[in-house]
Amino acid sequence: MTSTVFHEGMRRLQDRFDTRRLADRLDERLGRTSFTAEDRAFIESRTLFFLASADAHGAPDCSYKGGAAGFVRVTGESELAFPSYDGNGMFRSLGNILVNPAVGLLFIDFEQPKRLRVNGRASIDDDDPLLGEFVGAQLVVRVCAERIFPNCPRYIHRSPGSDPSPDVPRAGYEPPPAKWKSMAIVADVLPRDPEC
Repeated sequence: MTSTVFHEGMRRLQDRFDTRRLADRLDERLGRTSFTAEDRAFIESRTLFFLASADAHGAPDCSYKGGAAGFVRVTGESELAFPSYDGNGMFRSLGNILVNPAVGLLFIDFEQPKRLRVNGRASIDDDDPLLGEFVGAQLVVRVCAERIFPNCPRYIHRSPGSDPSPDVPRAGYEPPPAKWKSMAIVADVLPRDPEC
């Protein structure tokens, strides 16, 4: 069987530890390119995920993305969208997406141990019709999923549920100013118009 899911490096380790058959079976039974109703419910109930991206040369970066439940939406059979909120202005993830659209997203439920991986290609559109629906969003990122698969929850640490950060944008609420923006080292370089 020829797989495009596993590259030569993965195959070398699968062969070394005799897990090639297992990897193929798991991908065959669990891997998919379309979101299920269960995937949608899980993704849209999350208040955080991790986003992996890489620059044009393949140098990786990983970031935490958080918001109120529903801040990530499954918008199509193989597509999801999420807002980009005001951050530190480096635009590491979104800048990477502009030069290399390959991304990986990891959604985790720490209370009922579960995780889901979504690998795909991301895009950013300044005129995305969802922009007005995400309170506090500067941009909207859409991801066309190429591979969706559950991941073993075995090593997920349990943590109690908590309220979202007071910095999370939401309707009818004005988040406090970001504390880091008052640091002397950045005071003279802050953007004049934080909305752009």
